[in-house]
Amino acid sequence: MRSTHFTQASYLNKESRDRAFQAMTDDEGVDILIIGGGVTGAGIALDAATRGLRTAIIDQGDWANGTSSWSSKLVHGGLRYLYNLDFKLVAEALKERGLLLEKTAPHLVKAQPFLWPLKMPVIERAYSAVGIGMYDTMAFAGARGRRTVPAQKHFTKKGAKKIFPDIKNDVFTGAIQFYDARVDDARLVIDLIRTAAGYGALAASRVELTNVVKNNLGTVVGAEVRNLETGENASIKAKHIINATGVWTEETESLAQEDAGLEVLASKGIHILVPRDRIKATSGIFTMTEKSVLFVIPWQRYWIIGTTDTPYTEDINNPVATADDIQYVLDEANRLLANELTKDDIIGTYAGLRPLLQPKLKEGSESSSTKVSREHTVTQIAPGMSAIAGGKLTTYRVMAEDAVDFALGETAKARPSVTESIELVGATGYSAAEAQRAKIAQIHGWNDERMTHLLERYGSDIHELLALIEEDGSLATPLAHAPQFLRADVLFGVRFEGALHLEDILIRRARLDLEQRDRGLSSAEEIIEIMSEELGWDAATEQHELDTYKARVEAIAAAENETTDSAATGLLSNAQTVVSRA
Repeated sequence: MRSTHFTQASYLNKESRDRAFQAMTDDEGVDILIIGGGVTGAGIALDAATRGLRTAIIDQGDWANGTSSWSSKLVHGGLRYLYNLDFKLVAEALKERGLLLEKTAPHLVKAQPFLWPLKMPVIERAYSAVGIGMYDTMAFAGARGRRTVPAQKHFTKKGAKKIFPDIKNDVFTGAIQFYDARVDDARLVIDLIRTAAGYGALAASRVELTNVVKNNLGTVVGAEVRNLETGENASIKAKHIINATGVWTEETESLAQEDAGLEVLASKGIHILVPRDRIKATSGIFTMTEKSVLFVIPWQRYWIIGTTDTPYTEDINNPVATADDIQYVLDEANRLLANELTKDDIIGTYAGLRPLLQPKLKEGSESSSTKVSREHTVTQIAPGMSAIAGGKLTTYRVMAEDAVDFALGETAKARPSVTESIELVGATGYSAAEAQRAKIAQIHGWNDERMTHLLERYGSDIHELLALIEEDGSLATPLAHAPQFLRADVLFGVRFEGALHLEDILIRRARLDLEQRDRGLSSAEEIIEIMSEELGWDAATEQHELDTYKARVEAIAAAENETTDSAATGLLSNAQTVVSRA
């Protein structure tokens, strides 16, 4: 079991953030400064910290503020890559899937069955069976002879209808069921940051990089930053800076070197959410479309359906689902669903930008200082600064290892990565917490659904949540307008998970932004009440938090009626933000 010191060090809150900011800006400096608090940056922070490096990580927004909170929420090997003969890539991803399921984050990552509908009874079943069989075999090998998810199963048309009653009769002749895994992407990032902090990483959200500092030889030696919470400007001395900012890669690397580094384009993917009882099925569905792939993914209270894959050239800070995007996903889903969905069924939408790494570096880059894989690339921007881009959520740990190896250069072999054996917060002692499920439920009068909700959010950290309730029994009360969450969930997000603003809770901790038609606005005042007491807000701050979130909700609702990205994004770009960039 981890020490009490580790547990306390992993707490993210306003006080820990302020201490981290002061420490990373001291005269000692850091070995590694990571720009970007998505899954890649968070993984790098954990990798570097567990190698004993003095590590700092900053993000201009909240943790998982960008792409990493708007994914399809899957941990998968990439079955479609197998059909492109990318065997090494798929094997790598399946190995990482197994690690997350069994070791790294078993509380967050859960095996998820999917049906692959077959349109031709013999030929398609034969080659699909071979492909999925290879997928299972590679996963088995990656887990060193252990089966981390069930093997494929074949179903007749009648058998498939028992699993997915709502599938149309005329779109399939049978199906193959295979397994991947699902994850709450934002929670994965937050737990990575917390774990990194437990191992000594200095983590400060809402800190903007304003400039890269070089010495007279042109070597990067640090960064100038702005604390967006206080307006304070400061400098961070760093032996190496790693740019892990995804779709913001070019913007960030331009501060160090114009026309050098990685070229990254943005592709927009959107998802819609409908209530769980709207589709009768006990499995997800995966199929290919003309433009992308279609996932129908079951979650606790809703279905996630997507995605699109369209070029995006508008404001990268504010992607949003347009009317055309939503209709496309509805049309693709309704090709499969007998009980067709309408816009009235939709309880939420979200949009994210995938950073598409271009196959060549910019003209000013040094190709000899580059490590390229099929999915991600690490390259030198300038001496003392590198960038990593590409990849996917599933392989964040491998990307992090490559990024830190690259930064350390020849000394990397003496300080190898150890993250294959590192459990995230909530994973250590998770089995024991699961074993206490019935006892905890009986004490607090919670049903099995509530226990699943809490254990899949917190793992063994459920005991921290219970300690909060023991101190204040009112925290066991469900939120009045969102009873799936407790008042304790809100306080936990502030005291232990680094939430500083109302939107941090609603969008990335409780995630009511996804699963309620008003995006959690009806719960905002109750959440503000809990946060205000913990953070010491005055009445003006409380009103600002409410007004800012309300403006966002109204802007997204209006944007969903627009047909173009430019018109839709413009509505969000004009909305008030909780803190302004420098």
